[in-house]
Amino acid sequence: MRHLVTMVGSVLLAMSLAACRPPAAVVKPVSKALPPAVNTPGARYVHAEVDRHQDQSGFRLLTHSNNALMSRVALADHAQHSLDLQYYVFDNDATGRLVAQRLLAAADRGVRVRLLVDDINAGNSIDLFDALDTHPNIEVRLFNPFATKKPSLLSKATQFLLDMHRLNRRMHNKSFIADGNVAIVGGRNIGDAYFDAGDNVNFRDLDLIAIGPVVQQAEHAFDAYWNCDAAYPVKAFGGKHADHYDLAKLRVQLAHDARKFAQSDYAQATLVNLPNGPMADQPGAWFWGPATLVTDQPAKIEAGPDQAQLRIGPDIKAMTDAAQHELLLISPYFIPGDTGTAYLDGLAKRGVTVKVLTNSLASNDEPMVYSGYSRYRRPLLESGVQIYELRPAAGAPQSATSGGTSSGVSLHAKAIVVDRQKVFIGSMNMDARSKLLNTEMGIIVDNPSLAAAVSKFFDSATQPEHAYHVSLKDDGSPHGGAMQWQDTEHGKPVTYDHEPGATTGRRVEVQILKLLPLESLL
Repeated sequence: MRHLVTMVGSVLLAMSLAACRPPAAVVKPVSKALPPAVNTPGARYVHAEVDRHQDQSGFRLLTHSNNALMSRVALADHAQHSLDLQYYVFDNDATGRLVAQRLLAAADRGVRVRLLVDDINAGNSIDLFDALDTHPNIEVRLFNPFATKKPSLLSKATQFLLDMHRLNRRMHNKSFIADGNVAIVGGRNIGDAYFDAGDNVNFRDLDLIAIGPVVQQAEHAFDAYWNCDAAYPVKAFGGKHADHYDLAKLRVQLAHDARKFAQSDYAQATLVNLPNGPMADQPGAWFWGPATLVTDQPAKIEAGPDQAQLRIGPDIKAMTDAAQHELLLISPYFIPGDTGTAYLDGLAKRGVTVKVLTNSLASNDEPMVYSGYSRYRRPLLESGVQIYELRPAAGAPQSATSGGTSSGVSLHAKAIVVDRQKVFIGSMNMDARSKLLNTEMGIIVDNPSLAAAVSKFFDSATQPEHAYHVSLKDDGSPHGGAMQWQDTEHGKPVTYDHEPGATTGRRVEVQILKLLPLESLL
């Protein structure tokens, strides 16, 4: 009897696990990036610039959120052959629908559009994706999806519980490639919060616009993900799917939303603030230099024990190993672990100035992550690492929908600067999740001027009016005294003896979370 119960239980478990898997039989034609366009005005401009800088790639830094949005819109509007987009989040909100409307307009001109989105946050956008996919020139695929097209919260939780090894691994990559000639790679997803258009917290982030050889590297990376086993067509799932009537209805809705967006305070402010130069925060020349696009392999999500050859960690470490004078680290979610803490301690001991910018408890949108980070804060400070935590200063950007103001800002940029010479900008946080669970990507560039621009971003963000400087009180003890947070209020220095700006309840929550064995999941 016990054997029978065990056998039945095994069968039920196997059925449950099978039910948590996406469809096995999927018609998914392999497709590759189209050759770079050469016969459009934009292509001629890009190729003329690249031809003058053999074996180098050109870059512009996107620090301003409205420029980051309008650069994507401009690329979509000028595309003549292809648009390839890969994102962790593509929200069905004002800016997400604006980008979708421009993708649809491009498809109507004959542009081939491929959109790959991670499925973990796709629920609110799935009908939008389904309707777009009906267009003959648009194909949408979901990465590592749940078993059903639009699972309920309960279904999602159940599937996650039964198939955690797979569903806990996500595609965090972010790229936007137009005509095989121009790419945007960085930390921003598609959604209001990433472009200063949200009503609540907005993210401070960094992207690179790239031209030159690195763009083809980005296309090869996109193709690897687009054709991998974990990418499923949005119409591969059971249930009702959109048809041409739904697409026609969506076309009207998106056109209406785009007109409404154009009349918003946000859009008007953006038009006033946009520079004269094409797709950059400042008009002028590109930053030119040797560059490499680094990306995790899609197989990373299926791997068991850590396989270094599948991830970008070794490339990043080779870059930071070379630091001789200074290492700047920007990461919203910063959990170095014992190994990372020892590594930074080693750099500091050989005379490298190490500075870290991350979120404060008050600006962090993930208190669980902050609980992991706070374990290592004191050991880092004792090693001489300088730590800055972004303040949740009230924002003033105009909302894309209501014309109101945001309630604050949160750091979302992921960047590394070595000796103000080499730069990494991408999607990778400095935590175990980015290292071992999610797939990530970014660009490493050797260019002092670009490094200076990112360093300027760091230096500005770490000013007392923008960030808390965390340090140890000088009480004469060998390892320093208690931690303190310093900033300025109304031009006068202020010192706190606990995480400022956070409620007592939030601080207690963090202390409780620190007791739980969660770090490997963060």
